[in-house]
Order: sequence, then C-alpha cells, then structure tokens
Amino acid sequence: MVRLNAILICAVLTGCQAVPGEGPVSSDILADAGKSGQQIGRENAVPFDIVDVDGRSARLVSDYVATALNRRFGIGGGVGQVVIGVGDQLKVTIFEAGSDGLFSTTDSKQTNLDLVVQPDGTAAIPYVGAVKFSGKTLEQARQTILKQLVNKAVEPDVIVTSLSTASRNVTVSGAVGRSALVPLNLVSETINEVIAKAGGPTSQPYETYVTLVRGKKTGTALLKSIIENPSENVRVQPGDQIFVTRDPRTFTILGSTKQNKRVDFGANDLNLLEAVALAGGGNDSAIDAKGYFVFRYEEPDVVMSLLGTERFDAMLAKGMAPDSIGRYPIVYRLDMTHADSLIVGQTFPVKNRDVIYASRHPSVDVVKFLSIVARPIGVANGITNVAQDIESLEN
Repeated sequence: MVRLNAILICAVLTGCQAVPGEGPVSSDILADAGKSGQQIGRENAVPFDIVDVDGRSARLVSDYVATALNRRFGIGGGVGQVVIGVGDQLKVTIFEAGSDGLFSTTDSKQTNLDLVVQPDGTAAIPYVGAVKFSGKTLEQARQTILKQLVNKAVEPDVIVTSLSTASRNVTVSGAVGRSALVPLNLVSETINEVIAKAGGPTSQPYETYVTLVRGKKTGTALLKSIIENPSENVRVQPGDQIFVTRDPRTFTILGSTKQNKRVDFGANDLNLLEAVALAGGGNDSAIDAKGYFVFRYEEPDVVMSLLGTERFDAMLAKGMAPDSIGRYPIVYRLDMTHADSLIVGQTFPVKNRDVIYASRHPSVDVVKFLSIVARPIGVANGITNVAQDIESLEN
C-alpha cells in the first residue's frame, strides 16, 4: 500500500503538468522571469523580467509622464523668426513726400501694391524690378524695397504687410471638427491651439491620439497626456502635419477570472483593481491570490528605474529587446494575499493594450488530474462489481 501511494503521488505530480489549463501557473511565470531564451529552453523565446507591485513600483509607474513628443520634437522657446515664404500674399504701401513722384499724385501720396511671392521667392515692384522676399522678415523686405527706391522716389517710405501666409500652414486631419489647412499666426502656437482651429477633437481626450509628422520625424501621444503634461503640447512649425485618431483604449484579461475578454477603459483612468472588477473579479474556486500578473511593453525610463542599471544591463545581455517604439517587455505581479494590495492596486495604472492574467491555484491542476485518473478506476470498479454479481448469481 505504501508503495502504491508513492507511485500515485509521483503520477499526480507528473500528470499535473499535462492537464488542461488556460495558461501558466504562477510558478511557471516566475521560473521564466529573468532568463535568456537559451535558459528558458525555447528558440526565439522573449526574455522578460518581473517586478512586484508594491508601494514603490506602483508610485513610480503612476508618476511617470510620457514625453514622446517633447523628446522627439522639443517644445522650444518660442516661434522663432517668422519669415516670408513662397505663396504668401503681401501688401506693399509706398509713400512719397512730393505730390508728383513715381508713386504719388496730387490726390494721394501713397500707392498700394498687392503681391504674391512667386515660386522663385520673388515679386515684382514697379521701378524696382524683382525683389527677393522669400526667407526675409517683413522688416528686412521693407528695408530692401526702401533701399532700391532711394534716388528714384521723393523721400520714400515703405510699409510691408502680410495678408495671408500660405507658406505657414499646418495640415490638421482625422477625428476633428473639420479637416483643414490651418494658417499659423505670427505668435507661437501649440498643437492644442491648432487642433482647436480645426474644430477640436470629436472624441474624448482619453481615447484620442495625436500624431505629429515633421519632415522625417513622427511622434504619437494620447491627447489626454498632452493636456495634462504641458511639455507635450509642443509648438508647431510651418509644414507640420497633425493627424488626430480615435482609438478607444482597451486591455485584455485572461485566466481564472469570471470572464475572459477584451475590455474598453470607458473612463479617463483605470487602475488594476478596477480592471479585474470589470471582468467580474477572480474565480474563488480557482484563483491563486498571489498570482495577478500584468504583461506590458513598458517605457525604457520606467524599466531602468524599476530594475536598476545593473539588473537592466544584465537583462539586455540575456536578449531582452525593445519593440518598434523602444519599450521593453516587463511583467508586474500583484500579491492579493497582502492587505495593502487593496491600496497599492488602486494606484497602479492600467495602460492601453495591457494583458492582465489571473493565475489558477496549483491545487486546481491536482484536482483535475485526480478526476481524470478516477474515471477509468471507477469504470474498472464498476466492471468488477458487475462480474462479481454475475458470479454470485451463477453460484
């Protein structure tokens, strides 16, 4: 009997690895964390590290402010020098002191000229010829014309006014009130101000993304982040393209919860406890309270702060690699057996496209295996009992 029990225990421990399940148990995830693909034992495995969700890590992740646009473009110190460009419409007013000059009469001592800067950057002025306007400020253009009129006009003076700035347009399209070419003012203007000129966003800031294209650079940020973090509200430049898109933020929840599904945030912010609650909470008969996991590609600044330089460099040496936008794979674990997890979980933010996995308790696999083993044993016992009954009847 002792030998039989030993064999049964070994069979249970071995068989538990082969029973059906919705994913790994906590021990499997912890075993793979911090290892290289070779150590994990699978070709092309994705190395990742794991961080416990506690007061420090939750605060660090919550306090981090993404600065994708500021890092890529910079907010700058102002609009800089505004210059005339090709296609700009100008009004040039020329004054003369005399009443019978080149540009004056007895009735008027001024002449108004409406000009459009041509593709070569010039525009023609009578008695002056082609004047280079492109690349000059209004004052520089005024001085250029004035210099050309000396010794030609009677004590001339010049005013140059900008009527329209075709060279200083920004394209705004997508989920806005009206897609448009938005002309920039002579003062500094930010992304939010330009979007407002295009009728504003058509969706809530927490599900609206803004993409800024400038030359060969592209950056995308959540409109909510731009509003809450002024450094992300970068100043636009002529020729910029702004695309506004609606993309509701979602997360996916799997494992031993009452529902496995993809869930919309439906709110400005969402913490880990709220996310689990949206799936009906954990399954009391199967959940491992120590095994709530969040799988995420995290910002490099956050990963380095959580792991520390030495541990981060070690993971890079083991093959941990960023995704296409520079974020690294990381797994967060929340241990719900601790009372303060109900506080910590409120401060840990869920992010777009997170995968939340609630691990099953190891005993679930044991029960499954025993039920599988018990079925043939029960059938065998039933057959034995029937045979004994037949034998007794024959006797």
